[in-house]
Formats: sequence, C-alpha cells, structure tokens
Amino acid sequence: MTMRDRRTFLRDLGVSAAALPLVCNLQSLWGASASPARKRLIIMFSPNGVVPPAFWPKKEGAEFELPESLAPLEPLRDQTLILHGLCDRVRGDGDNHMRGIGCLLTGIELFPGNILGGSHTPAGWARGISIDQEIKNYLQKNPQTKTRFGSLEFGVLVPERADTWTRMVYAGPNEPVPPIDNPYVMFDRLYGQMRNRKHLQSVLDVVREDLKTIERAVSRDDRKLLDEHAASIRKLEAELAASRNESSHPVPELEPGVREENDRMPQISKMQIDLLVHALQADFARVATLQFTKSVGQARMRWIDVPETHHELSHKPDSDEESQRKLIRINRWFCEQLAYLAGKLAATPEPGRSGSMLDHTTIIWTNELGKGNSHTLDNIPFVLVGGGLGFTMGRAVRLPDGTPHNRLLLSLAHAFGHHLESFGNPDFCGDGPLTGLS
Repeated sequence: MTMRDRRTFLRDLGVSAAALPLVCNLQSLWGASASPARKRLIIMFSPNGVVPPAFWPKKEGAEFELPESLAPLEPLRDQTLILHGLCDRVRGDGDNHMRGIGCLLTGIELFPGNILGGSHTPAGWARGISIDQEIKNYLQKNPQTKTRFGSLEFGVLVPERADTWTRMVYAGPNEPVPPIDNPYVMFDRLYGQMRNRKHLQSVLDVVREDLKTIERAVSRDDRKLLDEHAASIRKLEAELAASRNESSHPVPELEPGVREENDRMPQISKMQIDLLVHALQADFARVATLQFTKSVGQARMRWIDVPETHHELSHKPDSDEESQRKLIRINRWFCEQLAYLAGKLAATPEPGRSGSMLDHTTIIWTNELGKGNSHTLDNIPFVLVGGGLGFTMGRAVRLPDGTPHNRLLLSLAHAFGHHLESFGNPDFCGDGPLTGLS
C-alpha cells in the first residue's frame, strides 16, 4: 500500500492524515501489503587524510580495537565496519587532492580544464555521475521508494567558490552539485513551503472556479489552452495532497544568529546533523551527503586547541610529533561528528518499523586522501556505521592492497537492488562488487 493509499484509507475511516506517523507501525491495520523497509545512505566527507597508526585497527575481524581517532565510535562498535586497503585508482588530469574528491564518489577521471593544482596538469569537473546520485535516481524511479527531494546535500563551511576541490557530488558528467552549508537556507528548503501551503490551496480553488467560468465564453482552441491550465492545477493539487502529511512531522528549531565562520563550525555541524536526521525521519530523502569543508580544507580548530590550519598540519612530516598529535585530534573531532549523527539515528525509532533509524541507515565516512603528507590515494579511509545496507558490521576488514574503490561503489548500488555491472571507470570494476561485506 502506497503512502497515498494509506492517507485515503485513513480519510475513509474518518481519521486525519496527521495521525499517519502514529499509526504507521500498526501492521495489522495495513496487512501484508505494507510497504518494504526503508534503506538509507549517508556519505560524510572530511579532508586531508589521516594519521594511519591512530586510525587503522591493528587486529582484523570482530576482535578489533578502535584506535584513538575512532574512539568516539566505541558505543557503536557493533554497528561499525572499517575497510582497509581500498584505493582510488583513477588517474589522469589534476592533482591528488582534486582527483581525491572529484573521483571519490564518481570513480572516473576528471575532464581537462583550467583549474591548476599542485605541480600536476590542470583539470575540470568529473566525467560521470556520483554513486549517491546514481542510487537516488534509481530510488526515484520507483513509487515505493520515491521521496520529495530524492537526495539532500549538506555542507559545513564549504567555500562559496565552485571548483574541483569543493565538489564531490555530481548529477552527471560536468554537473557538480553544490552542498548547502547554511543551516538556515537548508531549513527553508526543507520546511519553507509549509508556510505557503494554505495560501496556495486557496489560490488554486479560486483559479479553478475562474477557469470554469471562462471556459463557456471562449473558442475551441482557447478551451484547449484552458484544459492545459486545468491539468497544471490538478498536478499542483496532487503534489499538495501528497505532501500534507509533512505537516504532522515536528519541525526542528534552529539556534538563531549562528554565522558561517570558522569558530562556529561545531555549532553549524550540530545544526546540519539535526536537520539531516529530521529530514530522513520525515522521509524527505533516502540519500544524503555531509561535506566538511573541502579537499585541502583549511579549518582552524581552535575549540580543540589547534590554531594552525588543517591542511598546513597535514603536510608536516611524521617526525613532527606535535603536529601528528594535532592531526589525530582533528580526525577524532570529525569522528565525534560521525558518532553524534549515528547516535541520533540510533536514538530515533524507525517510523513504522521496529528498531532504530540507524538499523535502516548506513553512514560512510571517507576522505580524499589516505595520508596527507604523502598525498597518497592508497588506503582511502572508509568507515561504515549502521545496518541499512545489510552488511555484516562489528568488524575491521583488511582487503588486498590496491583494491579499487569502484568495487565498493558497486557494492552500495547492489545493496539497494541496483545491480550495475560497472560504475565509473569500468577498468576498475572487473572483479565486481566487494565480496564478504554481507
């Protein structure tokens, strides 16, 4: 039974659509035709690589211990999967920071361009769609999994300028998708239309009556135009009806007056994560990204006693112990954001189902580099949290060195039932999806 069918059923019973979130989990009411469980994907990005000894577990399998950078995940250890050995094998134009973020979710080369990075050749945007958008498109084609937005792209202090270093999401070749890094703008996108819904409905009522009056006094050709206008109105009314249940979802409150500036990064992160969880709870989308700064991110994390820029520290040699300790603190802070997001999902009951939202969501935390001072694209961090995609969690897995990360991207699509044969550059997909995840 679709959501619209449920609303109609409740209306026929004399029950308001506002009660829908309260009765969704009464399976006896809906019978065997209840809609399938939701699957959700969130991809979280932080830049400039990691400090490997403080990031990768020393033991494999279920007996792993969380190193210092991943310690905030201890309460979620049984729902965590750490993948070591994945490599961004994509080469071509651009430096490793550019290819690191531009090829991270697309798995394909960058176009030639005029953006110069490091000592490498200049480059432009990615040549293909990113996996989050590929999965979104797949879900949006099915009425059972279609949502209002399809996907949501959140940012935290992502620079306004558009270049290869600032974009990881692509709707297609040469089509970067900018994240929304202002919580107030994101709030307005999610909830702003609710303010105008009543007004719009009253306007449509008036226009519909006006068209009926005019129809009797115009020619056949003009009547055809009026029919087209009437069809447009019916479409708008259907969209209004389909979204009315959103008003029953509690709208979050944002702290007022938080400016987009470096030292407000912790507050902005929390606001964006809170909005993200609310949006998924309301089923506005089932795919989302959360991007912290950008490739070559320059945040100064003074709130954890790190006054230097992140990128500056990432270039320091391994022998600089003080800088290494600061980098560990930085990655631990990013992990705290991941733990906060996963914790909120774990504390939120899954609408209409047993368990929590985290049981139906998989979060992937990743990076454009494996290690900052070497700019390596080997051992790219991929930390997964949550049970949404059916992978076996509570493990640290060491894959063969150099395993193309395209195979993980394929695995994500397959977990949603989207059985692609390749994704991105097919040269890195010959062995198919990763084995042993489920």
